[in-house]
Amino acid sequence: MKFVVLACLVAAVYGCGMPTFPPVVTRVVGGEDVRPNSWPWQISLQYDRDGEWRHTCGGTLISSEWVLTAAHCISSSRTYRVNLGKHNLAETEEGSLAVGVAKIVVHEKWNPLFIRNDIALIKLETPVTFTDSIMAACLPEAGFILPNNESCYVTGWGRTVTGGALPDILQQALLPVVDHATCSQNDWWGFQVKDTMVCAGGDGIVSGCNGDSGGPLNCQNADGAWEVHGIVSFGSGLSCNFRKKPTVFTQVSSYMDWINTVTYNKRP
Repeated sequence: MKFVVLACLVAAVYGCGMPTFPPVVTRVVGGEDVRPNSWPWQISLQYDRDGEWRHTCGGTLISSEWVLTAAHCISSSRTYRVNLGKHNLAETEEGSLAVGVAKIVVHEKWNPLFIRNDIALIKLETPVTFTDSIMAACLPEAGFILPNNESCYVTGWGRTVTGGALPDILQQALLPVVDHATCSQNDWWGFQVKDTMVCAGGDGIVSGCNGDSGGPLNCQNADGAWEVHGIVSFGSGLSCNFRKKPTVFTQVSSYMDWINTVTYNKRP
């Protein structure tokens, strides 16, 4: 009984999508260092390379034991861990955790050739306790479609310029949503973009880039909570910030049934 009461208190204090230290967000275009612990659901997916852990992708903590990321981030030949509560990847930070992976579920219809169903779930080896620096993002309602020009933010440790180095400090950037009707036009992404995807950006200045893959597109709902509406999937091969080639995200609302099946039904 004491455990149940404690769990309820923790849930009340650390509701999804409501960081203790709210992000400092403006409508100014441009990537910038984030306020520490302001995106506490952001994780760094890391792989073991000759005994050294290296960042490969982002991801989103959606419960005490599940992380949402992109299918293209996963390789069966690699050993992974999830780093939570991080701000600066180059430093050992108080409150951060490195947790092993119990299992990875890649969408059964993931198609790497055409980049379809680019979504995966990672179950943590040990459930985490929510703190000021580690908490879950909210998820959208099934089928929800973001309006055109909605102000959302991409976060991650991806390159800040095409071909540049990966930053140590977590970055955020305003990426206004581009509706499907626009993004699927021939001079935008055309037929490559499906209605299970979200486009954001495309101004030729700001975008997601290598290293951001798997990370969240964060959008604030009417109640002030942050929901993860997208998973960084792909961008232009010519340049990360190529005009009329916005960053393309897997649309989370299109996969809510799949997410619930995997996480709640304890799918093996």
